[in-house]
Amino acid sequence: MDQRKILLVDDEPGVRFVLSAVLEQSGYAVDQADDGFAALRKIQQSKPDLVITDLRMPNMNGFELLFEIRTRFPEIPCIAISGEFLTVAAQQGPLADAFFQKGNYEVREFLERVSELLAGPRKSLPEHSAISPVWTPTNDGPVMLTCTKCLHSFPIEVCAGGEPPNQTECMFCGELLNIRLFAVGTAASDD
Repeated sequence: MDQRKILLVDDEPGVRFVLSAVLEQSGYAVDQADDGFAALRKIQQSKPDLVITDLRMPNMNGFELLFEIRTRFPEIPCIAISGEFLTVAAQQGPLADAFFQKGNYEVREFLERVSELLAGPRKSLPEHSAISPVWTPTNDGPVMLTCTKCLHSFPIEVCAGGEPPNQTECMFCGELLNIRLFAVGTAASDD
């Protein structure tokens, strides 16, 4: 059986080094990219079985990369990892099949999720999912919302107290998104 190929995308060399070592020790072939543009070039040259990406990177960030993968290569499962954003980890979002917060997950749990995503065909999302993740920053930075219709992510203004508004329009397609807060640091949208 051929070795499964994973593309790891992160602008921090130390993170790429550690995660590559963990994945290679588990029997995966790992390729690396330091931003979304480099990742897309690698995907076009040789399609990986799975993409793992950071969200905040220079040039093309992880939100943009995930949008491009979902649009152009929807069969590739994706994992988002971020130390700067939180999202609803328990639910499948339109951009990533799984989400892990840097420094806040067990390696065993991470490897189990990688194995699950590689075990079978990627589960397709409904054409217009009702859940749209709000990506909240762990430090100063914009709160990001992913539109369930066009899959673009964009920054949104927050209300007093740091919570997202009840509704907002997608700045790309104009879709009206109703936002529902799940818990501190995580939110989703119904439409």
